[in-house]
Amino acid sequence: ADIDICGKIAESTVQHISMAFQLVNVMARRGRAAAHAHYRQLHQTTLRLAEAASAAKAKNVSYTIDSDGIATVVFDQQGSKVNTLSMDMSDEFQKVMTDLEANPQVRAAVLMSGKKDSFIAGADINMFTKCKTSQEMEAISKPAQDMFLKFASGKPKVAAIHGTCMGGGLELALACNYRIATDHPKTMLALPEVMLGILPGAGGTQRLPPLVGLQAALPMMLTGSNVRPSKAKKIKLVDQVADPNALHHAAVQAAKGLADGTLKVNREPKGMQKALRYVLEETEFGRNFVFKKAREQVMKQSKGNYPAPLKILDVVEHSAKVGFGTPSGYEAEYKGFAELGMTPESRACVSIYFGQTACKKNPFKASRTDEKVGVLGAGLMGAGIAEVTIAKAGKDAIMKDAKAEGLARGINQIYKNFDKKVKKRRMPSFERDTTMSKLTAVSDADGNWQTHFKDVDMIIEAVFEDIDLKHKVIKEYEAITPDHCVFATNTSAIPIGQLAAASKRPDKFVGMHYFSPVDKMPLLEIIRHEGTSDDTVARAYAMGLKQGKTPIIVKDVPGFYINRSLGPFMDEGMAMLLDGAKIKEVDNALTKWGFPVGPMTLIDEVGIDVANNVAKFLATDLGNRVGTADPTLLDAVLAKGWYGRKSGTGLHVFPKKGKKTVNAEMETMIEEVRKQRGKPSSGLLSEEDMQMRMVTRFVNETSLCLQDGIITDPTAGDIGAIFGIGFAPFRGGPFRFTDAYGVTKLVDQMYRYRDALGEQFEPCQLLKDYAKDNKKFHPE
Repeated sequence: ADIDICGKIAESTVQHISMAFQLVNVMARRGRAAAHAHYRQLHQTTLRLAEAASAAKAKNVSYTIDSDGIATVVFDQQGSKVNTLSMDMSDEFQKVMTDLEANPQVRAAVLMSGKKDSFIAGADINMFTKCKTSQEMEAISKPAQDMFLKFASGKPKVAAIHGTCMGGGLELALACNYRIATDHPKTMLALPEVMLGILPGAGGTQRLPPLVGLQAALPMMLTGSNVRPSKAKKIKLVDQVADPNALHHAAVQAAKGLADGTLKVNREPKGMQKALRYVLEETEFGRNFVFKKAREQVMKQSKGNYPAPLKILDVVEHSAKVGFGTPSGYEAEYKGFAELGMTPESRACVSIYFGQTACKKNPFKASRTDEKVGVLGAGLMGAGIAEVTIAKAGKDAIMKDAKAEGLARGINQIYKNFDKKVKKRRMPSFERDTTMSKLTAVSDADGNWQTHFKDVDMIIEAVFEDIDLKHKVIKEYEAITPDHCVFATNTSAIPIGQLAAASKRPDKFVGMHYFSPVDKMPLLEIIRHEGTSDDTVARAYAMGLKQGKTPIIVKDVPGFYINRSLGPFMDEGMAMLLDGAKIKEVDNALTKWGFPVGPMTLIDEVGIDVANNVAKFLATDLGNRVGTADPTLLDAVLAKGWYGRKSGTGLHVFPKKGKKTVNAEMETMIEEVRKQRGKPSSGLLSEEDMQMRMVTRFVNETSLCLQDGIITDPTAGDIGAIFGIGFAPFRGGPFRFTDAYGVTKLVDQMYRYRDALGEQFEPCQLLKDYAKDNKKFHPE
């Protein structure tokens, strides 16, 4: 491509020289005036040649200038699927903009992307990881602020946004005079820095609040949530929404209007919105109220474990007082950015980003792309799998259930989820209907249902957890599907090898363990038995990625990785109840430590029957590591018909309206079992002890999984724990937590609990070895 461009430039240069000779001839034949006119034409050609040369030399940023003086600047980072504001990209961008500002021909500029579905995805996160001091972090933020301040002060600029516009990309767009976004599902705008434990550091805290108001700006910065084009237009984040095919034309017209002075941009709120914004943002009382409520909400949701949201509030509140865009406001931003960048919470969050990115790379090459998927079972899991298959993967799906009533419930579940998005304006109604059209639903009542499976590329089975039933299903569907068809089972605990025993194509048999609710939980465990081929793993992995999942490959053992690690964790929770702890105390202690829900609430959400079955299943393999609590307690609970949320009663009572409450009758049952056991309390029930008793058992089991090769590496273990059960993200996962806490300290703590509570706290050999050698799971 470079040779081709250079060839064209050389060709044009030859034409240029030829035109110079023409100028001499014109002067000789037609006089000085004609020669001057010809010279002006030659000068325009010279400018175009210089611009072509500049564009050819630029590696990541290029531009063209039209006859109306509107420059179109295109970001197209070489060797990357998305654009990021790396040092190279920023340097090129600054040079291009300096050239355009100095060029008298240029009246305004349009900024757009050369990528398919990405405007600018944000800053290059590798820059942050190289920083060892807050001063080095400041050296990233302050120059970026200065670059965008200089950029904003020049000629009019229009941001033409298609695809992801995140972080520094949105901060660049905010520095433009006008913003147009495409009305497309791939177009999303966000300031997600909080998810990395930092804050917007290139002027985002200074430009966003005065543009959209505190009520819209704070949620964007505090949660990092995506804003779709329709909402962005409503809150004045963008000025116009355009069809992707008309984006460039619309942006050029807007740039002309700004240059001519004919386009007047009015973003002032109107009516009640104007009055409300004045009261809440322009008065001291109103601002104090807004920030007070925001802090209360942050503390409620984060328990104070994340410093970034609180620092964002500090910076924005300070800037609101001194004035957004003032030197003091910008200083608060870059100092806050630098301070947060050095926190262990930020480092942990950044590690999650890189870990998730690593898990997005398929370790094997698939022999084919699977286009049609059969989903067996239309229950909660089956319907969820079908939903992500048609909505995120964009594949055709056949959902089959034995009974028509079950099938109807599954279809209704999927449609309702789409319809909620339509009502929230996150999905157009035509997209809902188009997506639903990819789903074919059949039951045993349909006489020719078998014909729908004759050309499927993959089966994902989600029927009841019964090995005989699953064996029957495997045989039945392998008989009617093509030889290349992969058969995946969504079992949560049954060993894949035992299920594959019924398969006539064991090399194409694999486990794909999804987590509930499927449309929200990102983790996918891919379990290979001894006979699973690399190609089958590759195809399952590829399908998971298409479905929006973060896959990890797990060895075929009872419970796989997540449920296996969760078993001892939940066992200790129940053991603490029998030791004298209260249900609410246990939940509060663990949510305060950083889990999204308490373990007692989790049992109710998963289902007491499911938890009990998994515990009994794991007991055959883990022994005393899941045998601490009284196994008869949950049997007695189930005998009462208490299954958790799905039955309305479990460890909690779930009313049809209102919040759940602790089941007092359940606590009475626990107390009776305690008395029958006649075992005094250990006394190890302080908040810290409750936290560490459960966490050390979880960490020990995850370490055993690494020791025994059940997971491939510590990164997969961290990502699996965070995305599978919500292990505190700010701690980076069980292995990063162990590194930060200190493996020697952790082992000593386990010895203390072992001596007081039993052998279930015996540290695994890997932890002992790491403690002895003072090693880290993540040595970087």
